[in-house]
Amino acid sequence: METALREMLSSGTLKVNQSLPTQRQLAEEYGVSRDTVQRVLSKLTEEGWIASRQGSRMWVVRLPAVDRAEQRPAVQGRVSLRPLIDRAFEQAEVSLDVFSLTCETLLQHLRNQAERVLEGGIAPQRVRIRMLLPWEQEPLPYPRAKDPGDLRVWERWRDMVQLNLGELRRLGEGLHREGVDIRIEIRRIPAAPQFKLYVLNDSEMLIGPYEVVERKIPVKDGDRFVEVDSLDVLGFGSILSYHRLEDDEKSHDSIFFSGWKDWFGSIWDSGTVARLRSEEDPAESSVET
Repeated sequence: METALREMLSSGTLKVNQSLPTQRQLAEEYGVSRDTVQRVLSKLTEEGWIASRQGSRMWVVRLPAVDRAEQRPAVQGRVSLRPLIDRAFEQAEVSLDVFSLTCETLLQHLRNQAERVLEGGIAPQRVRIRMLLPWEQEPLPYPRAKDPGDLRVWERWRDMVQLNLGELRRLGEGLHREGVDIRIEIRRIPAAPQFKLYVLNDSEMLIGPYEVVERKIPVKDGDRFVEVDSLDVLGFGSILSYHRLEDDEKSHDSIFFSGWKDWFGSIWDSGTVARLRSEEDPAESSVET
C-alpha cells in the first residue's frame, strides 16, 4: 500500500487537493489491516505529502519536487510516466507496450486518460495496448514469503493482479462506449520482471530496474491480518530512464530503443508465452473491445 501511494504521488496520478480514499476503502483495496493503513498515512503525513481535512479524510497537500522537475519528458534522463502517457493519448493513434510485475501503475494512468476522454479534453480514435505479465502457474522469486512453504504472499499478488485485470477490462469497455477503438491484450510469461518497460507510440520509452527488498507483507489469516517476512520489489523510487527513437538510426538512443522494442516483440511472439483467453474468467482473458 505504501509503495502504491508513493508511486501515485511521484507520478502525478494523485494531485494536490485531491482526497484519498477512506481508511476502510484503502484497507479493502490493498488487503491490509486498518492498523497498517493508519501507519502508512501517519508516515506520509509526517513527511508532509498529505494532511487531514474535514474530519479524518486525508488530502494531498504536496507532491515530490522531483516529479515537478520531471514534467519535461523530451529531456533525456530520469522522468515520470504520467506526462508521457498524457502526450501519447493526445494522438489519434495510441500504442503502449508494457512489461511489469503488476498492471497497477498502468491501471491508474488509464483511469486518468479515461477521465480526460469523458471530459472532452482528448479524443484518441484507436488505442492498442500489449502487456506482458508473469504467469500464475508457479510461485515467483518475488513477491514471496521467506518461508518457501508459505504461499500466502504469492497468492495475495496473484489475487491483486486478477482484480486489476478485471478493472482494466471495465476501463476498456468504458472507453469503447465513448467511441474509442480500443484493444488490450495480456500475455503471460514464466518469469518475474527485473525491470519495468514502457514503449509509447513506438517512439518513446521508459525503462528502469526493480529493487528487491526484504519487508513484512500483510496477508489475511482467517478474520485477521498477519505480517509475513517476505521478499518484494519496490516500484516507487526506481529510476525510469527516458529514451526515444531519433531520426538518426545509428544514434545511441535509437539503437537502445530499437533493441528493447525488438526484445519485447520477440517475447510477445515467443512460444513460451501463455496467452490467456478464457471466456469464463474475464480477468484471465485478453481484454479486447
